[in-house]
Amino acid sequence: MAKGLCMSFRPSGGLVLGRSGSTLLDRMAYALILTWGWRRWLVAFLAGAASALSQPPYFAFPVLWITFPVLVWLIDGAVASRRGGRVRRFLPAFAVGWSFGFGYFLAGLWWIGAAFLVDAGAFGWLMPLAVLALPAGLALFWGLGAAIAQAFWREGWRRVFALALGLGIAEWLRGTVLTGFPWNEIGYALTAGDVMMQSAGLFGLYGLNVLALVIFASPAALAPIFPGQRRPVALPFLGLVAIITLAGYGFVRLSDAREAFVPGVKMRIVQPAFDPASAWGPEDKDKVLDTFARLSTQGSPLTPGTVLVWPESSFPFALTEDPDALSRLADLMPPGVSLVTGAARVETLPDGSRKVYNSVYVIDDNGTIQGGYDKVHLVPFGEYLPFQGFFDRIGFTAVNQLPGGFSPGTLRHALSLPGAPSFAPLVCYEVIFPGAVVPRGERPGFIINVTNDSWFGRTSGPYQHFHFARVRSVEEGLPMVRAADTGISAVVDGYGRVIEQSPLGGDATVDSQLPIAAPKPPDVLARGFILPIMLCLCLALVLTRGTRSTR
Repeated sequence: MAKGLCMSFRPSGGLVLGRSGSTLLDRMAYALILTWGWRRWLVAFLAGAASALSQPPYFAFPVLWITFPVLVWLIDGAVASRRGGRVRRFLPAFAVGWSFGFGYFLAGLWWIGAAFLVDAGAFGWLMPLAVLALPAGLALFWGLGAAIAQAFWREGWRRVFALALGLGIAEWLRGTVLTGFPWNEIGYALTAGDVMMQSAGLFGLYGLNVLALVIFASPAALAPIFPGQRRPVALPFLGLVAIITLAGYGFVRLSDAREAFVPGVKMRIVQPAFDPASAWGPEDKDKVLDTFARLSTQGSPLTPGTVLVWPESSFPFALTEDPDALSRLADLMPPGVSLVTGAARVETLPDGSRKVYNSVYVIDDNGTIQGGYDKVHLVPFGEYLPFQGFFDRIGFTAVNQLPGGFSPGTLRHALSLPGAPSFAPLVCYEVIFPGAVVPRGERPGFIINVTNDSWFGRTSGPYQHFHFARVRSVEEGLPMVRAADTGISAVVDGYGRVIEQSPLGGDATVDSQLPIAAPKPPDVLARGFILPIMLCLCLALVLTRGTRSTR
């Protein structure tokens, strides 16, 4: 490529080359634009993999100021390489987006393979398939997003907003379609630390996706692609201003947020470290109950007003069908103490068949179940099998090996506690769905999230899961009490600040007061409108008639 050449892309797909001042950024952009075939896909894959460093626990989000411009320039090349309009440009743009997404999700979700090694004899052979298939499937959304973006692709700074429009829609679809899986949404890159995290209360996660795409792709506009075009430094500058503004908003919000706690209520979270690879059945009843009793009573004695919180699926038996176990729980709790615990619930139908639910129970000091909640959002292939009949025929079972899998609950609702505010129960990954963690109607006082992350060991998965839970607290303005088998267990206030936390791995007991709920953030009041407004704004900017300025 001759030094100093630059190019522009007409809506018809034509390629225009011209001479411009050449900088290192220009040369890199031109080289990427002219990359084609498998090399283009490889570069996109590597850029996507590097982008995963922007997610927890690393939060190396500045890498996105490199990788997202790379994505823009690769789409530039895909758009320019096909004459004949938008239809013929669909597949090249889709391939770039899919390759980028595949690298991003492979590097960010590799730890899922650890769950298949817990029972390697039965599921180990599935690990390579799962580690590759899930990222490949999720990358389809990024391919679609890039394909949508190319339909609105324009020269200059406007293509940055075309990318934000396409991938903003794609990330929303990823979180909602086919039960949804909004894990490692790109907007989390803007939530590193307590201060930056406050922006989730303004825009919500899906709004942050759009904002992140504009901010981090904006340097692509610094490489002019039209002969004689000035470098539009305003857009990258505004991106930096946006980052500083978000940080300033978070600083001001936290400076006015004093720690305050519900009087007379104490939370005690119990974190066991049961080995998921060991046998787990009714014969382990005594061992399990003894472990929970030991951890619940270690340290200071249980006093009235204490709420014990145990993790997801704490018992290897149906608690409601075991009066002896309920009696032992009553013996454990002094008067005025309550227990919130995860447990399986078994329902026997009139025809004799049984349904099993992944549930949360509230149990009083008499061992009486005062309320319960059945998990609504089940994990595909983990808690149930989509297309059950087909997989039964080929001998495939869900990872939990429960015949027929769990059944989903039908209604998200709050639960009451004696002497404490009501709470919204969430089981495991229900906490990752923005806007769907609190029941409609009366606002609860806090959230309890019970989970079992022992399947994933000391990988990045449990850290990601915990961070997403903190962001939900910011979005809702509600404190969260989190009990996790092997960790991370914690108490978080309505601003996402960690009040108390256990380390990952090993037994632990976490004592804390219960924070008072924060005021409703703006996103709660305007939920459902922020994302459409931001997408419409991107579309309006894309469709704005550009001017070609010359030196």
